[in-house]
Amino acid sequence: MRILSRAGPWSARTGLFCLVLNAFCGVAWAADLLAWREAKAMPELVEHMEVWLDRHTDLPRRAVAPEIRLTSQATVARLAPMRAASESSRTRGLYDPDSETIWLVRPWSAKNPYDVSVLLHELVHHRQAAHGHWYCPGAQELPAYRAQQAWLNALGLEPDVNWVAVFLEAGCTPRDIHPE
Repeated sequence: MRILSRAGPWSARTGLFCLVLNAFCGVAWAADLLAWREAKAMPELVEHMEVWLDRHTDLPRRAVAPEIRLTSQATVARLAPMRAASESSRTRGLYDPDSETIWLVRPWSAKNPYDVSVLLHELVHHRQAAHGHWYCPGAQELPAYRAQQAWLNALGLEPDVNWVAVFLEAGCTPRDIHPE
């Protein structure tokens, strides 16, 4: 009984310290997570997203950042006709590994977390282009969507993703199978 009475004040002080530390870390974490909203230009926003990817993925950052361009749905259809046809108007971004360019479809806003999550998704593809072997381009989609989901979830948001389609694409199986 004597041990408990001695531990009482120590436990109370330790508990209070942990509570204050947790509150401080929680505020710092939330401020860090929302820092992207203060970006004044695209390079600064990209840097915020790259730091998040450094902390939350195993994919190493590339030495050179991708070029970022805003474009129309028609341009995306021209750049990736098969993708545009299969996803119709839902394509919000595209990464071209040959030119190391991320194409973001207008309307796009650096203040909209869903739009910024598309940038994050495409930054994952930029990292993937230099690291790892992919059996097909679709195999890269699942890790990119998972990173996008994790980022949005940290903000308390849910992505609008057709996970069945993502898993099918990531499986690299032929799509147009006709029995003889």
